[in-house]
Amino acid sequence: MNKSPQASRPGTDSEAPLVLESAAYPPAVRALAAAMVLGLLGFGLWSLPALRTANWPAATWAVYGIALACIVWVGYWIFNSRIRLEGEVLTQTWLWTKREQAGEVAQLKLVHWRWLEQVMSPRLLVRRRNGAITWFHAADARLLTGFAERVAKRSMGTLPR
Repeated sequence: MNKSPQASRPGTDSEAPLVLESAAYPPAVRALAAAMVLGLLGFGLWSLPALRTANWPAATWAVYGIALACIVWVGYWIFNSRIRLEGEVLTQTWLWTKREQAGEVAQLKLVHWRWLEQVMSPRLLVRRRNGAITWFHAADARLLTGFAERVAKRSMGTLPR
């Protein structure tokens, strides 16, 4: 897979905003998540004969079923989550879609250790003017720094409101 984000200009309008898109998590993190989910499923199947002999109430089986569904669901989203910067809007697909506009940001904090970016995705903490907090993850930190630059330009008054 290509580590660098895909850049394009939508439409034919020369004034159209630059669009950057990438996976939300680096390939190593996605591979590790897939290996862990598959390993847990394999272990569960291997343990199934012993589990069938156990005399547990239905509530216990329900908890195991819910836990299995949560593990598979989160693993799916780690593997398939995407992040997109289009103009002044940063969007990440996740269990729910996270979306933030540069004009509504009060504070940013970029967490990125270049020497760990293969196993820990760069992330951006965004605090809105109303106090809400959102974390964005990107396999390529350029999307997050691009959004931070747009927020800085807007707060300095160089972009129209």
